[in-house]
Amino acid sequence: MTAEGSGVARVNDMVVFVPNAAPGDWLRLLIIKVSKNYAVGKIQAILRPGEGRITPDCASYPRCGGCTFRHLDYAEECRIKRRRVGDAMKRIGGIAVEAEDFIAAAQPDRYRNKAQLPCGVSDGQAVFGFYAERSHRIIPFSDCLLQPAIFGEIAQVTADFLHDTPNDIYDEKTGRGRFRHLYIRQGFATGEIMVCAVVNANGLVQEDEFVRRIRAVSPDVRSIVINANRERTNVILGKKCRTAWGQDAIRDVLCGVTYEISPLSFYQVNRAQAEKLYERGRDYAGLDGHQVLFDIYCGTGTIGLSMARSAKALYGIEIVPDAVENARRNAAANGIDNASFLCADAAEGTRQLKERGIAPDVVVIDPPRKGCSPEVVALIDELSPGRVVYISCDPATLARDAARFGQRGWQVERFTAVDMFPRTANVETVALLSHKKPDSHIHLTVEFGEGEGKIPLDEISQKVQNSKPKPKVTYRLMQDYIEEKYGFKVHTAYIAEVKRKLGLPMYDAPNAVEELKNPRKHPTPEKEAAIMDALTHFGIINGEKED
Repeated sequence: MTAEGSGVARVNDMVVFVPNAAPGDWLRLLIIKVSKNYAVGKIQAILRPGEGRITPDCASYPRCGGCTFRHLDYAEECRIKRRRVGDAMKRIGGIAVEAEDFIAAAQPDRYRNKAQLPCGVSDGQAVFGFYAERSHRIIPFSDCLLQPAIFGEIAQVTADFLHDTPNDIYDEKTGRGRFRHLYIRQGFATGEIMVCAVVNANGLVQEDEFVRRIRAVSPDVRSIVINANRERTNVILGKKCRTAWGQDAIRDVLCGVTYEISPLSFYQVNRAQAEKLYERGRDYAGLDGHQVLFDIYCGTGTIGLSMARSAKALYGIEIVPDAVENARRNAAANGIDNASFLCADAAEGTRQLKERGIAPDVVVIDPPRKGCSPEVVALIDELSPGRVVYISCDPATLARDAARFGQRGWQVERFTAVDMFPRTANVETVALLSHKKPDSHIHLTVEFGEGEGKIPLDEISQKVQNSKPKPKVTYRLMQDYIEEKYGFKVHTAYIAEVKRKLGLPMYDAPNAVEELKNPRKHPTPEKEAAIMDALTHFGIINGEKED
């Protein structure tokens, strides 16, 4: 299975990607796309199902793009996800450590506490649903199995309201129309519900009637908000919110900490699994009340605040001002007085704390899907914390960043995969990184001739103890560096050619060091310059060469 959830087959040595396939399936396929290196097949008939295949329990699947694995039993889905994490860590990160656990969800359905439902028109009626995969075509639904049933009731009441009033539906092609999205959140610990109407205007026609109908759905509705979004964009929420009725925010409890959740706040979609993820992260952090904790990419502070009471001090770094303000309010509301939050990007915020002389004992990072920048990795290494806890929503970028840490003498000691989003292809991972320590220390004493006495080399001994083992620089690491910095990929053969021209050893990639036979495939000047930069960055030239 691919990371996106398609099956992988081979037909006459050609790789064929098959959406909605299951491991072990025997299928009759219609080949709908052929490229140089792969093809895409559409299932025409299931000749013999794989052991994990089941009949989907949702009438909208697979037309709706919300789920990926609803044709598999949950045990098979978990097996695929665990293997995906392990393969990424080994293949991309070069990490031999096995996952110590895969934390499956006790409830793989009805776990989402948030819904963002686009509004469209079908047969002259307003409908809500989800976009079909890779499209903006809405697949209507009456009840999504990933969400609480009450979300479907709220969507239907809203559709009826739009039918009965002059509110027209937004058309993203023309930029006209009023109602764009229905945005619903619920605090599962408190039961509180927020309903947010996203409109291409300042409000709704007959807004009081909308409030009346939504309040009648359930007494758990505590907040009704109007969000104005007049931009011609795919971004769902605008920047301005107005409370039409009730509270400005709802509350939920996560790991014993109460959070305020506004329409613009980040909050984990699966509360139950988030608690398990954070608990494992807290275990990895090893806090006992005496450590300074950095929470980089902290968002509204959910991870750091869940650990703050076990730390001496917490410093959170986040670039979104609203999220920083939420984090500060959440800390104050919970009586957590050892937490400070800085509004800056990850690198700049870390640099500011370093310049203030604040050094962490433990660093927690939870970056976006693209992972950490090389600059953030370098800054964390310079701060020399005892532990780094890395929480990731993409195993591939976690493995890449673990390799970058590895260049600086860090190693992955433990990691756990957590199924935060059952029935989808996403999987979360939490990893513990620590700095490699020397197995032993050598204390030296040197004698200079007779009568000169013995001179203990304390400085040399100290350097030996504090030295970091120099990691081996691989072709993969140089490729990742170039892609991150320059935005394009280079073939290993190009790296080998540049190294050959410089007279550097090339023992580690036997398939890459053969002479290129076609002169048209030599690297362009742009790519050669990027490779030279990578060789300099990793100290292979203009410094120490590879050992």
